Amino acid sequence: MKYPAPILVLTTCLLLWCEAKNASAADSDESRPNVLFIALDDLNDWIGCLGGHPQTVTPNLDRLAAMGTLFRNAHCAAPACNPSRSAIFTGRAPNRSGLYDNRQQMRELMPDAVLLPQYFRQNGYLASGSGKMLHYFIDARSWDHYFPEAKSENPLPRTFYPEQRPVSLPRGGPWQYVETDWAPLDITDAAFGGDWAVTQWVGEELASDHDKPFFLACGIYRPHEPWFVPKKYFEPFPLDSIELPPGYKADDLDDVPDAGRNAARNRYFEHIQKHGQWKQGVQAYLASIHFADAMLGHVLDSLESGPNRDDTIVVLWSDHGWQLGEKEHWQKYTPWRAVTRVPLMIRVPPSVSPVLAKGTPAGSVCDEPVNLLSLYPTLLELCGLPAKSSNDAVSLLPLLSDSEAESWPHHSVTYLSKPGSYSVSGRTHRYIHYAEGGEELYDIQADPYEWTNLANKPEHAAVLERFRSVSPTQFTERVEPSVDSLTKLSWHEMQDGQAPASRPDGNPFPVYFINQRDTAVELCWIDRQGNPKSYGEIAAGKQVKQQVRPGAVWMIRDPEAKSNLGFFIVDDRTAQAIIPKP
Repeated sequence: MKYPAPILVLTTCLLLWCEAKNASAADSDESRPNVLFIALDDLNDWIGCLGGHPQTVTPNLDRLAAMGTLFRNAHCAAPACNPSRSAIFTGRAPNRSGLYDNRQQMRELMPDAVLLPQYFRQNGYLASGSGKMLHYFIDARSWDHYFPEAKSENPLPRTFYPEQRPVSLPRGGPWQYVETDWAPLDITDAAFGGDWAVTQWVGEELASDHDKPFFLACGIYRPHEPWFVPKKYFEPFPLDSIELPPGYKADDLDDVPDAGRNAARNRYFEHIQKHGQWKQGVQAYLASIHFADAMLGHVLDSLESGPNRDDTIVVLWSDHGWQLGEKEHWQKYTPWRAVTRVPLMIRVPPSVSPVLAKGTPAGSVCDEPVNLLSLYPTLLELCGLPAKSSNDAVSLLPLLSDSEAESWPHHSVTYLSKPGSYSVSGRTHRYIHYAEGGEELYDIQADPYEWTNLANKPEHAAVLERFRSVSPTQFTERVEPSVDSLTKLSWHEMQDGQAPASRPDGNPFPVYFINQRDTAVELCWIDRQGNPKSYGEIAAGKQVKQQVRPGAVWMIRDPEAKSNLGFFIVDDRTAQAIIPKP
C-alpha cells in the first residue's frame, strides 16, 4: 500500500524525533551521577573530625569529610536501628509511618513503600548493595544485585566469632543482650570476614565499568556489638591509657525528669562497672570504630583508583549514636545528643549533578540542624530524578550549595519509641519532650554534653516556648508487630518429667503461646522453687497472650494424661512460643 508523500514525511519526522528523544534519554541516564551510599552501624561522634573522643583513630572518615561537606549537627530520625533505617529508606518519619521501634516490621506497616534503591531502579539506575542497610533484612524486591544473595534476606556475610562466649563481660541475666561482649581476636581481616567481605565486594563493583548509572549501598556493621575485631585494631588503645567518655558526669541525672531517668538506667552500665569492664568496653568500641574506618578505607581506595571516581556522589551516615556511661546509660534508645547526633558526610564531584555544577567544596562544614530523613529527597534532587511527594523531609541542597547559609529555617526531630516522646535539635539548643510528662532544654554551645537542664529556668522560657512551637503535634498510633513476625522461643522436650526453676530478671513483656496440637494443653509457670502454677488451658489450634519476664520458665502439660510435655525459657524480648504437634 502506498502512502501520500506528506504522510511519509510526517512519519519519518516522528520516527526521527522518537529516536532523538530515546537517544537523549539514554544520554541523560548515562550522564547521571552514580551514588555510593555508605552506612556504619551504632557510630556516635567518636571520629576525628567530630572530636567526640580524643583517642579515636579514624583517618578514612576524616579523609572523606575533607573531600566534601561534613554536617556537624546531623541527627537520626529515631535512636534505634529499625525506625532510623526505615525512615531513611522510605523517606517517611516515624510519627507518620507509625514505625517507632526495633520490634515492628517495616513491610507490615509500609507494604507498598518504594525504597530508595527501588526508586532509583525505576528511574534507570542499577541498584546493588552489600551488608546491613535495613534492620536485618534485605528487601530483595528493591535491588538488582546483593551480597549476600538477596533471596536469603540475611544481609550479614559469614563472620568469625569466638566459640566460647561470653569472653570479657559475664551475662548478667536473660535481660542482657547476648552480643554485649568484646575482645581482640588473633585473626586476619580476611579470616574475620564480615565487613571485610562486604567492602571487598563493594570495591569490586566500584572498580568495574557499568552500562548505566548505579546506586551502590555499602553497609559496614561495626561498631555494632559484639565488639570482636582483629587484635591489631586494639593496639593503638592500650588499656592503661584509655580515657573515659568526655561526656560522662557522675550526677548527670539529678535534673532530668523521671521519664528520662527511666530511659537512662537500663542496668547495663551498672553491670559493666560491677565487673570492672568500663575501660575495656571503651577500648573495644574505639577498636571497633578503628576497624570500621579501615574497611571504609578499602572502599574509598577502590573508588579513587577506579573508573567511577569523578562521577560518583558519596554519602556516609550512621543510623544513630551510642552512650558508654553518659547519663548512667549504655546502648542507644535515648533522646540525648550522644545518641541522636550522627556522622553525615556528602561529597559531590564537580560537573556531575545538574543542580550542583561546582560540586561540594572540599573540607566544608555545616552546623545547621539536619536529619537523615533528608537523604532521600537530597539524592533525588542531586541526581535529577523526579521529587517524591511522600517524602517527609526537605532536601539538603541549599546547605550543599552554601554550608553556612543563614536562611535554613528547619529543626531536626528525633522520635523515641513512645508516640509523643521526641527531641528537637536546633543550631544552638536542644529540646526533649516526654509523652509521660517532663521536658529538657540544653544550650549545646555552652553545654555540648547536656549536663545542665534549663527547662525550668525562667530566663530560658522564651527559648523553651520557641521549641514547643516547632515541635511535632501529630503521631500515628504505634502498631504491634504480627505474631508471625516475632522471634520463636526454643521448645524443650521434657526429659525427666521436671522443668527447671524460673530465674525471672527484667521487665515484663508479652509472649504468645500457640498450640499446634489437636487437643488442649495446660500452661504452667514454674516458680523460683521449681513448682508449677497453672495459668489455664490453651484450646487446640489456639493461642494465648501471656505477660512474662526474661528468665521465666513456662511448662506445657497434657491435662488429660496429667503428663508434662515440654517447656520454654523466656529470652529478652517479645516472642512466639509454638507448642508442636506430637
